[in-house]
Parts: sequence; C-alpha cells; structure tokens
Amino acid sequence: MSDSIDLGAFPRDFAWGTATSAYQIEGAVTEDGRGPSIWDTFSHTPGKIDNDDHGDEACDHYHRWPEDVSLMQRLGVDTYRLSIAWPRVIPDGSGAVNAAGLDFYDRLIDALIAAGITPSVTLYHWDLPQALQDRGGWTVRETAEHFAAYASVVAERLGDRVTQWATLNEPLCSGWIGHLEGRMAPGLTDLTAAVQASYHLLLGHGLATRAIRAACPGAQVGIVTNHSTVTAASDDPADIAAALRMDGHTNRWWLDPVYGRGFPADMRELYGVELPERAGDAEIIAAPLDWHGLNYYFPVTVTGDPAGPVPYAREVRLPDVPRTGMDWQIDGSGLEALLLRLTEDYGIQKLYVTENGSAFPDTVAPDGEVHDPERTAYFEEHLEACARAIRKGAPLAGYYAWSLLDNFEWAYGYDKRFGLVHVDYATQKRTVKTSGRRYAEIIRSHRQIHA
Repeated sequence: MSDSIDLGAFPRDFAWGTATSAYQIEGAVTEDGRGPSIWDTFSHTPGKIDNDDHGDEACDHYHRWPEDVSLMQRLGVDTYRLSIAWPRVIPDGSGAVNAAGLDFYDRLIDALIAAGITPSVTLYHWDLPQALQDRGGWTVRETAEHFAAYASVVAERLGDRVTQWATLNEPLCSGWIGHLEGRMAPGLTDLTAAVQASYHLLLGHGLATRAIRAACPGAQVGIVTNHSTVTAASDDPADIAAALRMDGHTNRWWLDPVYGRGFPADMRELYGVELPERAGDAEIIAAPLDWHGLNYYFPVTVTGDPAGPVPYAREVRLPDVPRTGMDWQIDGSGLEALLLRLTEDYGIQKLYVTENGSAFPDTVAPDGEVHDPERTAYFEEHLEACARAIRKGAPLAGYYAWSLLDNFEWAYGYDKRFGLVHVDYATQKRTVKTSGRRYAEIIRSHRQIHA
C-alpha cells in the first residue's frame, strides 16, 4: 500500500525515474574504440578500491542494455537518467570522434523512446579521458573548453531525440573528493589543484550549457549537484562557525556561482587560493538554466576541527540514529529542507531529485527473492519528504531512484549495493528486489490517483 506517502501532492505529470552512470555499469572499457578514463587508471592502482575491484566489466550494460531497458519497463518508470562516457565518444578527450561510441548511445536512446521511457542525459559523471588528465585535467582551463566541444558533439547527434540535458554530475565529488581528499579519481590531495578544478568544472558547465543550446535550441539544460543539510553539534560559537564553513564548502561554493552570486567571499578567503578568473567567466558560469538536479543521501552534523583539513570542520557521529550500509545517517527531513532552500534561496523554478537511495548488504534468499525492507523504508521516508516539500511550494517535477542496478560503487567497489535490481556479478543475472517492486507500486498508485 502507498498510504504512508501523500501521492496526491505530486503533480499529475510528475516524472518517476531511475538513474545510473556509465563507468559504474557499462563495462567494455576497451571495446569499440573507447579510450581510458581517470577511473580506469585509478581503479587499477593498487589499494585505491576496496577488494581491488574495477569497472572493466561492471554490469556489462554495454552488451546487456536491452535487458536493462526491459527491467525499466517492468518498474514502470517514465524516465531514465544515464550518463555518456566521454572517453567512449572522444577517446583522447579532444580531436577525433569515435563513431562506434556514438552509435551505442544512439541505439540506447532509440530503445528507451520505443519503450516509452524519456532519456535524461548527463554529459559528465566523473570519467574524464585520461589523455586530458595527462595534460592537467580539470586544473587547467583547456579541459573546460574541450568539455564544451564534447557536449556539442553529443548534443548534435542525440539532440533530435533528447531534450533533457545535465552538464555535470556532482562537481563537488570531482573537485573536492578527487583533488583534495584523494578518495576518488584522479586521487590528488592538493588544495590549490582542488580549487582550480572546482573553478574549471563550473566554467565547463557554463560553456557546455551554451554549446548544448546552440546545437539544440529546444534543449532543457540543468546541472546536478549533491548537497547535505549541515547542523552545528552544539551552540558553541566554534561549532556554529564550523557549520557555516562546512555549508560553504559543501553547498554554497557549488550553488552561488551558478546562480549569479559569484564564488562565496568567505570561502575564497578560507581556501586562500587565487581563482583562475578571466573577464566574462562569471557570466558564463551563471548561464541561465531550465532545471536543477539535487542528489541527496544524508545530513551532516559538525564540530570545529582547527587542526584538521579545510574546512576545519569534522563530522560528529550521532548516537542512536538509523544508518545505511554506507554508514550514512538516514534522515528524510534533510531532503525536504534542501528542496525548500533551493526554491527559496536560489529562486529555482524547476527541480528534480536526480539521485536518492541507500546501500544495504543484500543477498538472494533461498526462494530466489531479494528482500530489502530497509531500502524500501528509505525510499518511502524520502518520498514523504518530497511530498511535504511540494506542499510547501517546492517546484519538484521528478524523482530518480538511485540506482537501477547494483553497480561499481567507486572506491567501495562492488561491496555496496544501491540497486532496485540485484546483480549477481559472477553471472550478471538481474533480480528485481522487493524495493523495486515497491517503487513500481508507488508509480502505479500515483497514476491511478490522477487517472
């Protein structure tokens, strides 16, 4: 039953979807002309990935995509958020276009449309071509320019069928986790490089937005950013100041420039790194958008940590709160708060929850089923939060459950499972979990309300 979720709050044309990313599911990393990405390099570096896993095969979606489209039909989703692998389309990051790579996405897009599923395409989900990393990666301006050229190639090829485009997925992860914390590709721990990368990522977003619009005048263009609510651990002024810094680091740094406010002055001072600004860049970064995608997983509570790394704030582990298999706190109210903040503080007119989900240690039961009540409860709690936000005025137009499939979960390898569909990696057998069936029921119930 869907009684616990106020499905009447969701508009009639609300888009129910699910999402994946190229490196996490495609595999076939050396087939049909694909070049290496920074994640191929990083995942084959000993000690970087749990169990020394890598994405060479992943879910073998490159070969099994017809089955995966059929799975989406079984779930009843309206829309599917996928990412294009830059190194599959332009193996060296710039220059020659790989026809076979574009052909793959052509076939996939056509199959989705034939199945009644609207494609939502993300151009960058972290798999930078290694050839560009060798020339400085996101720390240099030319990568942003190459990204715009790549965006133009893809938009020209697919733009007759694809209308919804995202430039970047979670630039925070690329910028901070990849260049400052070193836990993601390219694995750097350099504040100067991280700040430069963050700047060029957002510049690339603005340039790509222009390129997409030039190629497809009717395109609906957005960006996907990940955020957390940030709370001070106490009313101590040091903790309150730490929460402000963490909010700047996690949220404002990635939102303010995109919405015309420039990079936050307090964070520029905190980082102490000169931005590689040029005249006109601010306007490019703040290119008008048609929608904004929010990825939300967990809230953060922090205390001051003067001896720690930037932003000198440390997460406090709260006792007696529910957590996922990633050890992330579960709190749907954070999703509601962020949707309202984006609406009220940034004036965003159209929002999507582009990722939301949870990992738990799923197993196939003797009856062949995968029972995952914790994930089902997680989805229900967060959809309830979406309904509350809509009732309060958030212009939420769609929700994408993360993820369609269990997949390569970055530095965690294959140990963490987020899928609505279980994947046996030894056989590639797909099994819809009970959470997947529950999601399908929610979608059906919403349609019945508006029938």
